[in-house]
Amino acid sequence: MSRKRILIVANNDKPGVAEQVQSLRAWFEQRAELAGVVDSASDDDLSGVRADLCIVFGGDGTLLAAARRVAPVGIPMMGVNMGKLGFLADFNVEHMRKHLDDILAGRVLPVERMMLQVSAGDGAGAFRSLAANDVSIAAGEPFRMIELTVTQGDEEITTYLGDGVIVATPTGSTGYNLSAGGPILDPAVAAMVITPLAAHSLSMRPIVVRADAAIGIRASRLNPGTRLVIDGQISRPLSEGQSVEICRAPVPARVVPHSGRTFFRTLTGKLKWAQSPHHTGGTGQ
Repeated sequence: MSRKRILIVANNDKPGVAEQVQSLRAWFEQRAELAGVVDSASDDDLSGVRADLCIVFGGDGTLLAAARRVAPVGIPMMGVNMGKLGFLADFNVEHMRKHLDDILAGRVLPVERMMLQVSAGDGAGAFRSLAANDVSIAAGEPFRMIELTVTQGDEEITTYLGDGVIVATPTGSTGYNLSAGGPILDPAVAAMVITPLAAHSLSMRPIVVRADAAIGIRASRLNPGTRLVIDGQISRPLSEGQSVEICRAPVPARVVPHSGRTFFRTLTGKLKWAQSPHHTGGTGQ
């Protein structure tokens, strides 16, 4: 039986990551072949990499960036948190060492997380990208309200007047979408969340829509600084009259789950979801 191959993606801008990866290198090589060690900030083309597992050292942002790069070639990812929250990258180094042999042996299987595919513009100026968390349009300078008309399929949903809009995956529902007042979705659900940003309306609320039809956003009125933003990491200017199309990507992100945790346990433990205000047992007045 051939040995498994591991690709390592490391956010070397985070303190201690480069040293941690170097200290583990011999340990990794005892268990598998190294397909490469890549700095997450590099623009290395990973489309030709052959690997059975991508171990991502960093935080949630590092994992999102890695997903856009390795999802097209189907490599499952294991996130090792070297950051603060670690909601998606929910292994620490100790847990990674404990579970890696089982993962390589196929005793822990990756789960699929829906991604988005976004496109804007035509011809030489066309923009295409995958998104693991969300696609947002934000007003930008001079910070006047903008107007965005949103459709799905042949039906117009509404026109948003405000600071912009977020379209999130179920995975991304606990990110920017959550901060903007959007709902939390189980990551196994095939759906998209459309959440307005500071809508100029008392009745405008987020909406969950099906994932099998594309969402179109027409920029009816914008500011010069309005931006199209992917996963909070890729940003490009958006012009008045331009249209953006967002649909379910043909490839999912494949993420190795922590066998000792579930989505709702992580939601409660990391984000303190649904905890009673009296859970600390304080004596208050």
